[in-house]
Amino acid sequence: MNARSTARGRPRAISRAMLQEAAFELFLELGYDGTTVNEITQRAGVSRGTFFNNFAAKSDVFWVDLDDSIDALADALGQVPATSVPDAVAVVANTLVHLGRGYGAARVPWALTQSEFIGAEQELQASALSRFVRLTSVVTRFIRRQHPDVAELRARTAAYAMAGAVVAAAQEWAAAGSTRGDLASYLQSALDPVVAGFGLGVHGVGPD
Repeated sequence: MNARSTARGRPRAISRAMLQEAAFELFLELGYDGTTVNEITQRAGVSRGTFFNNFAAKSDVFWVDLDDSIDALADALGQVPATSVPDAVAVVANTLVHLGRGYGAARVPWALTQSEFIGAEQELQASALSRFVRLTSVVTRFIRRQHPDVAELRARTAAYAMAGAVVAAAQEWAAAGSTRGDLASYLQSALDPVVAGFGLGVHGVGPD
């Protein structure tokens, strides 16, 4: 990455962090419904336009880490040459576990721990769905690229199973408290049976 692209990217990253921090402060003070985008931008000291350059909606501030992780997953899988791996499902699982190591005991997304206290559960469920769908799309495309002979339905089913495992692992990890450790071990436990089942299936060995 050259100096110009780094300089161009850095203000966006700073703005997202500032806006997220300001939003979380206000959600605790005023509740989710009682907080407006204008109040968030005033607290952060940026313009309303800056907010919408970074987020499409207020609820998106909850998902900065997750959005970044899905981007990282897509980037990592995009670097794997097509049809070069024997088991695409296992590659996805290993990549997810690797990304999970970046989520230590103190890095739990607010969406998993604070939504009930600030009255944002319905908004979070709606905005979480779009992330779930995006994750499954990334995984489905990778499976199909690695195994062109695999039916779209089979690849998509495997992707949904993996996304469901990620959600289950994240929920259990968040509920485990301060001794939870990093997310990786929870992802490994949740994804292992998916790999065992669908890893065979995407190669045509499992039942149709």
